[in-house]
Amino acid sequence: MITVSTSQAPASSGARGYHHGDLRQALVSAGLRALETTDIADISLRALAREAGVSATAVYRHFPDKRALLVALAAEGLERLGHFQHSAAQQAGGDVGGRSAFAATGRAYVRFALANPALFRLTFTHCATRDDGVPDGGLAARMLQGSAAAIAGGDPETARRIAIQAWALVHGLAMLMLDGQLPADDALIDRVIDSATLWRAG
Repeated sequence: MITVSTSQAPASSGARGYHHGDLRQALVSAGLRALETTDIADISLRALAREAGVSATAVYRHFPDKRALLVALAAEGLERLGHFQHSAAQQAGGDVGGRSAFAATGRAYVRFALANPALFRLTFTHCATRDDGVPDGGLAARMLQGSAAAIAGGDPETARRIAIQAWALVHGLAMLMLDGQLPADDALIDRVIDSATLWRAG
């Protein structure tokens, strides 16, 4: 989850009684709720301040601008995705570095996107990335990189290729389904992301 800053005390409202660091997480939670009903462009720090019962000044102590909030929401989205994928890998056998578990994390990626479309879109437009564009940091990224390295047998260039191929496949499938170009069909997800036919090291 997002690390909550405790370096300074936020302004507190008498009604909410926030403690050190609580306001930042409360604003992130409010932002996540807003994403369920509001376009990203229409989310405002002032509106979240009103929901949290604090002044705009208190909000700006944690998020100096809207982009800072969106980056925090993206980090939260990536972490939630990672936990969802990790659970799927464990159900597939627990060996996160194995091919079956790797495929399970890919299917979980697409299903997470379909269940959380606004958060998914925001996450991959505002998350931190490596030089090659692959998401950086967080459980989801570590699982992708670790599984690719295991399949590649330790060769870094092969691992990089497999990571990019795997991400491109699941992200592309998710976007095609979100945009209505393919049906959001569980059976189709299972057929396309199949450990028997994908992510060969050779």
